[in-house]
Amino acid sequence: MSDAVLQRRALLASAALSAACFAVIGVFNPYAPLWFKSLGLGAFELGLMASLPSWTRVAAPYVWGVLADRSGERVALIRLAAVLTACTATAYLLPLSTPALAAVTLALFSFNAAIVPLTETVVAQASSTAGGMDAGRYGRVRVWGSVGFLVSVLLFGMVLEAQGMALFPVLLLALLATQAAIAFALPRQPETHATDEPAPQLAPVLLEPRVRWFFAGAFFMVLAHIALYVFFSLYLDALGHSKRVIGVLWGVSVAIEIVWFWFQGRWLSPQRVHGWLVAAGLVAALRFGATAALGTEFWVLLLAQAAHAITFAAQHTACVALVSRYFPGRLRSRGQALYSMGAYGLSGVVGGVLGAALASELGYAAVFWAAAVSGLLSAACHWRAGRCDPGH
Repeated sequence: MSDAVLQRRALLASAALSAACFAVIGVFNPYAPLWFKSLGLGAFELGLMASLPSWTRVAAPYVWGVLADRSGERVALIRLAAVLTACTATAYLLPLSTPALAAVTLALFSFNAAIVPLTETVVAQASSTAGGMDAGRYGRVRVWGSVGFLVSVLLFGMVLEAQGMALFPVLLLALLATQAAIAFALPRQPETHATDEPAPQLAPVLLEPRVRWFFAGAFFMVLAHIALYVFFSLYLDALGHSKRVIGVLWGVSVAIEIVWFWFQGRWLSPQRVHGWLVAAGLVAALRFGATAALGTEFWVLLLAQAAHAITFAAQHTACVALVSRYFPGRLRSRGQALYSMGAYGLSGVVGGVLGAALASELGYAAVFWAAAVSGLLSAACHWRAGRCDPGH
C-alpha cells in the first residue's frame, strides 16, 4: 500500500474516531452530573465526580504517551484503550456505591485519556509535509470531533429528556462500543514501529526556553476557558437568561468552531503559528472581559461566543502544530501527552478549584474577569515563546 493511500486511510479513520470521541464527551460532560444526581448523590459528591476526568488527565496521558513512543505501536494502544474504556463502562449498568462509582469513573477516564492525544498524534503525522503540519488537512479531520460533540449534545439531550436519566449508562456504553469498533479501522503506521535504538530523551527538549514558554501559554489559555466550560451556564442562569438562550449561545460557539476547522487552511500556516497564539490570547482577554462586564447583553454574548473560532479552534490547531515541531518522531506521543496534561489536565483541576472559590466569594463575574487576565498571560507567554523560537 502506498504512503498516500495509507495517509488517506489514517485521516478518514481518525475523522470517524474523533467524531466518536467527542460524541462521548458530548453525552458525558452535560448529562453525567444529572445521572449522578438521579442516583442520590449530594452537592459535594457531584463536585467530586465532575472533577475526576480532569484529575486523570494530569498523569494518564503521559503514561500512555511513554508506552506509545517506546513501543512504536500508537494505533495498537488506541485500540487497547478504547476496548478497556468500553469494558469499564459496563460497570455503570450495575448498582454501585458512591466509592465504587468514583472508582469506575476514575478507571474509565484513565483508559480513555489515551485516545484523543494518541489520535491527535496520528493525525498530525498523517497531515505533515516537508513544510510542517498541513493545517487545512488537520482541520478537516478535527472538525468531525466538533460535529460529533454537537450532534451528541442535541440528540442525546432529547432522548434523555423523553426517556429519563436511567438510560444514560446504556447510551454511554453504546457510544464507547462504537468508539472501540472505529479504533480498529485505524491503519498501523509503519514508520512508528519499535526499533532497537533507545527512545530519545525528553529532558533536553523540555529545557528549551521556547518549549517552556509554549507550555505556559497553553496552560493559561485553557485555564481561561475553564470559566467557560464549568461556569458559563451557571453564570447565565444567575443573570436570568433562559435555558433556550443558554443553549443557543453554546450552539453558536460549536458551530463557529466547525466552520473554522473546515476553512482554516486558508489562513493558518506553519510560519505564523506563534502569531496566532498571541492573537488568541488577546481575543480571549477581550472575550471573557466582555462576558464579565456585559453578561446581560445577548448580542455581546453572541459575539463573545463567536470568538471561540480564534480562542479555541485556531489556538488548538496552532498548539498541535508546535507540538509536532518541538517533539518529532518518537517524542511525538509524549509531547502530545504533555500538552494534554499541562493544558487540559492541570488547568482543569486548578481552574475548577480556584473558580469555585472566586464564584463563592465574589460571584460568577469575577471568574470571567480572572479568565480575561489569564488570556493576557497566555498572549505574553506565547509572544515570548515566539521570540525564543529560531524557526519563528
